[in-house]
Amino acid sequence: MSVYEIDLSACRGRQQRLLERMRELKLDAVIVTKAENVHWLGGQRFGWFFQAGAALRADGHLTIAAPAKPPVEAAVDEVVTYEAQWHATLRNDQWQTCMKALYDAIRKDVEGRRIGIEYSTKGICETETSNQVVDIEPLMYELRRKKEADELARIKKAIAGTEKMYERAREIIRPGVTEIEVFNELQAAAVREFGEMLTGTGNDYQCGSRGGPPRNDRSAEAGELYILDLGPAFRGYFADNCRTIAVTEPSDAQQEAWSYVMKVFDHVEATVKPGKNAKELFEEAQAILDEAPVGVFNHHLGHGIGLFPHEAPHLNPNWNDTFEEGEVFTAEPGLYAPELKAGMRIENNYVVTADGVEKLTLFPLEL
Repeated sequence: MSVYEIDLSACRGRQQRLLERMRELKLDAVIVTKAENVHWLGGQRFGWFFQAGAALRADGHLTIAAPAKPPVEAAVDEVVTYEAQWHATLRNDQWQTCMKALYDAIRKDVEGRRIGIEYSTKGICETETSNQVVDIEPLMYELRRKKEADELARIKKAIAGTEKMYERAREIIRPGVTEIEVFNELQAAAVREFGEMLTGTGNDYQCGSRGGPPRNDRSAEAGELYILDLGPAFRGYFADNCRTIAVTEPSDAQQEAWSYVMKVFDHVEATVKPGKNAKELFEEAQAILDEAPVGVFNHHLGHGIGLFPHEAPHLNPNWNDTFEEGEVFTAEPGLYAPELKAGMRIENNYVVTADGVEKLTLFPLEL
């Protein structure tokens, strides 16, 4: 079996992790409808335009409501289907129809019981006044922080796509190339690496700017820095890393600012391990970048990645997360100023190990 296929044992292991927490919370069932949580539990990914839902009972029985039977084997005990399309037209009431199909399938087992739900699914249970409803959305985010081997394999494949994108970017970025040309070439490079469609893409493709979508009428100019913050997804799992490429030879000021950004990576790699406080790390990075003779750093230092572009841990002063073994996160220090011709942001991806971090983005960092 390919490492990128659905790993049934890994999915069942994730279900067991949730069941353990359900027992602690005395829950008779958990119902989820967010695409990431359905994917995480059963391994099945549906198109973004389709609604799916999953219910895990306390006895370990997993039911999925889907627009059609899964085309491949998944870690699911029961599948109920609903009509997502009428005569090939997508219905706009998929959520309600999907949730009714799911709840009808489990009703006799959960009627009057204690149910864990995502806040966004509360509507389906508000009509069932005999149910005791508990919000488990924060728990699902917590459980998804640790990446299993099958998840890490897909994240690494997504990162491999970004490596090919940056290789192509360094070949074609010259004065006169348009942002839309660069975007198109980079998307093609990722598709060639994956051998299939991307399941997500992003983020920043502007030259002489902190970021934004590509512009068809904007060409790269000599002396500018080109920030490429790339986040393609492979089979639902996102990469997110950034490189800044000088359109021509970098100036002394740009090169000096780059040296301060590199100091942050040295610090991250020397200090992060399980138990390290992520807010504290942000503050330490801010102090390093504040010493730079030019440029300001005024955004987050990074975040977790997985089935969603931004997950925990949050390297951000507005959260107080602690690093845990098995998390995959980004570190993205940057410096911005007009003298830098917009500025630079460079981003590496790491997985937290038992005693430190492993860097997953091994491709060049230079401007």
